Amino acid sequence: MDQIRIGIVGYGNLGRGVEYALRQNPDMALVGVFTRRPPSSLTLQTPGVPVYPLDALDGMEGAVDVLLLCGGSAADLPEQSPRYAGRFHLVDSFDTHANIPAHFAAVDAAARAGGKTAIISAGWDPGLFSLVRALAAAVLPCGESYTFWGRGVSQGHSDAVRRIPGVRDARQYTIPVPAALDAVRSGANPALTTRQKHMRECFVVAEEGADRARIEQAIITMPHYFADYDTTVHFLSEEELLRDHGGLPHGGFVFRGGRTGRQEQNRALVEFKLTLDSNPEFTACVLTAFARAAFRLGRAGQAGCKTVFDIPPAALSPLSPEELRRQLL
Repeated sequence: MDQIRIGIVGYGNLGRGVEYALRQNPDMALVGVFTRRPPSSLTLQTPGVPVYPLDALDGMEGAVDVLLLCGGSAADLPEQSPRYAGRFHLVDSFDTHANIPAHFAAVDAAARAGGKTAIISAGWDPGLFSLVRALAAAVLPCGESYTFWGRGVSQGHSDAVRRIPGVRDARQYTIPVPAALDAVRSGANPALTTRQKHMRECFVVAEEGADRARIEQAIITMPHYFADYDTTVHFLSEEELLRDHGGLPHGGFVFRGGRTGRQEQNRALVEFKLTLDSNPEFTACVLTAFARAAFRLGRAGQAGCKTVFDIPPAALSPLSPEELRRQLL
């Protein structure tokens, strides 16, 4: 069996996660990691795989079947995905929800011009949660949808806290409000405000001599991040932070509550839950499955940008159609 040749762009938490995920997919092989850092500074876990400078991708079109872009949504993916979509089949996990339409348009134009297939926003939200929201709303058109995130570390919010003067390091957890979860599970289909759905909890290492009261006030009043939530701030030592908050867990829930029947008297509730010890490693597993789909759709000539809504489930699976029908249907 010919293996799908995978290139990883970026070797942070997500890139390393993709390397691990490829070990679980024997129909794929890692052929190179491409980085802005000095290649000699990286040590891969896969023997014999070369590390290249990022500009080495120029001229590598015949050596890589699918690129998995593992950079950030703020600065990396808006530039990289359109740049490479005309030359490689690719998958990214772009997760700035409000900017997805513009990102799609830019990637679609490049992919169509180059005759390539690109899949964007293929993580767990956006990504798997998006699929559940669409499927559940189609099945229960008379109802309400709810998404809860956590308990888990928000890397973007943690970074926002670390940028406050006087903060050495920080972790921020997003936590669903238990009463809100209970109300949704009851079938009441409540109207919930932002504050009623989630809480935020911050663990902060302050610089020596820093004004902790000022730091706490800067956190809880920060627009777009904390001002609309009930936020608790804890100060602790750097050793305690690394010991108790060194991981990157996350997860969440998608619900669709609706009613069925002639008079819509019977309640129905769809619930999808993720509990993740490692947010980036699970996201990497999602990217890897969609790499298989990008390769198959590209081989079939389906050029352009795609989202998770456009991908047949069979294209994600290593199983044959016959095996899927026999084992999973």
